[in-house]
Amino acid sequence: MRPGLERGLIQVYTGNGKGKTGAAFGLALRAMGRGLKVCIVQFIKGGFDYGELYIVEKLPFLEMAAYGRGQFITGRPTDEDIVEAKKAFDHAKRAIQNGKFDIVILDEVNVAMHLGLLSVKDLIKVLKEKPSNMEVVLTGRYAPEEIIDMADLVTEMREIKHPYAQGIRARKGIEY
Repeated sequence: MRPGLERGLIQVYTGNGKGKTGAAFGLALRAMGRGLKVCIVQFIKGGFDYGELYIVEKLPFLEMAAYGRGQFITGRPTDEDIVEAKKAFDHAKRAIQNGKFDIVILDEVNVAMHLGLLSVKDLIKVLKEKPSNMEVVLTGRYAPEEIIDMADLVTEMREIKHPYAQGIRARKGIEY
């Protein structure tokens, strides 16, 4: 029999500091080490060259999909941004409802809600119906108050100092 969680909670990693996705991936790695099945759905990150994409197929117990058009969203989201976010949400909803996973990570979902790509109300409805033994992790800046209120754990990453301020650009293998 496959191990599972006795009780699943809702976790939120938010704030303007670095480390939200990294914390979620660390949790995923720990869980897979214990034989738990993990699904990671990335909002807004499709088409980017992130290092985690190169290791996914080598990790047991992991399904991952990234959605987005490969560009940062500045100003109003495009129709393509909206379509990609809907695909990500549909994938996330299936992963939460099908009971196949112990942990579902919705990476950058808070940003998607902040940009109006996804309704807070729709996500809350899905979260309320999650299996009781499934952990769900929501990452990204701008976590809505309604999500923070329903979560069991909320961690805020706060930027104190960042190399960008010194003109150091994003580094392959560290920031992406």
